[in-house]
Amino acid sequence: MARYTGPREKISRRFGVALFGPSKALETRNFPPGQHGARNTRRKQSEYGIALAEKQKLRFQYGVLEKQFRRFFAEAQRRKGVTGENLLQMLELRLDNVVYRMGFANTRFASRQLVSHRHITVNGKVVNIASYQVQPGDVVSVKESPRSQQLVGRFLEMTLGTPTQDWMTVDRDKMSGVVNRAPIRDEINPIANEQLVVELYSR
Repeated sequence: MARYTGPREKISRRFGVALFGPSKALETRNFPPGQHGARNTRRKQSEYGIALAEKQKLRFQYGVLEKQFRRFFAEAQRRKGVTGENLLQMLELRLDNVVYRMGFANTRFASRQLVSHRHITVNGKVVNIASYQVQPGDVVSVKESPRSQQLVGRFLEMTLGTPTQDWMTVDRDKMSGVVNRAPIRDEINPIANEQLVVELYSR
């Protein structure tokens, strides 16, 4: 299963955004990484550079490699509606992200681990593919095994104050949730400008 395994704090500092969850490094060193990062202000970028950075932010946020991201974009372009919003919806409806949004993990990386280690079921069947596209009406639950329940129980304590998304219903006691519908853009609140990503791939 391909995934990004490089330095995370360095990437977050490069873009000035906490892409992988809360970042202490970004709080204390809010400047680009590197020998001269503290002395240099963020360099001016070309239009292409800005659009590329927006695409990279989305990729890193959802833990998607370039080839897979291109497939998401191609599918978003094929579907009816606004391509940028379609892309965001597809990224949000990845199983690992849905598990994260339901509060069953405190980071997307942790939720991906839960999925790949077979702790999560969709409609009663174990699914270990992080990129699995959850559909409206699907029931996402924690597997009924002591190990899975105990592990997610600890994560639920960490995410106790996290509000539930309006597009899903979650029963934390039963460790189960239902995706009611696809989220709209305002509910996703993306950290990147998806329209620039569309323009980048349309060049």
